[in-house]
Amino acid sequence: MGWLIKKAIAAKLANLAATGEVSHSCYDAIIFGKVKAMMGGKLRSMVTASAPLSAEVLDFLRIAFCCDLREGYGMTETCGASCATFTADPTSGHVGGPLAQVKLRLRDIPEMNYLHTNDPPKGEVCFWGPSNMIGYFKNPEKTAESKSKDGWIFSGDVGRLNKDMSLSIVDRAKNIFKLS
Repeated sequence: MGWLIKKAIAAKLANLAATGEVSHSCYDAIIFGKVKAMMGGKLRSMVTASAPLSAEVLDFLRIAFCCDLREGYGMTETCGASCATFTADPTSGHVGGPLAQVKLRLRDIPEMNYLHTNDPPKGEVCFWGPSNMIGYFKNPEKTAESKSKDGWIFSGDVGRLNKDMSLSIVDRAKNIFKLS
């Protein structure tokens, strides 16, 4: 049975790459229908958010659950999602483009050689919009560190603007260390 699962995964991944389709009549009936049934059997769409998934994981989840899988990206400071992929976008490796109420820009980080003048443009992802926080509660120092005077929120993530105007997260500008 293991060889059949490997063959089914390979066939569905090839089909996804070639056509964007997440279903396969034969393999879904034998294998992947059972996976979909574990989620209630009527699964049509899923959303993932937080840290971007690798392209391989995203593609596997699409074929395993036989459904559209959208990816969102944002921050608590921007009240959640700021970017999202389009419904039925079969490409992986990006988090889509900014949502309607959000402006996005890339801030240069010269010491890391991430510049908006690069080809493709790269830099720290910054968001502006009506959903941005006013500031951290009773913490003006942290607010000044995380937000520009004109209201842009600094994400700490390095993004690359792709040719199709989607955003890919490629690095961290701010490293976070937690010590016990």
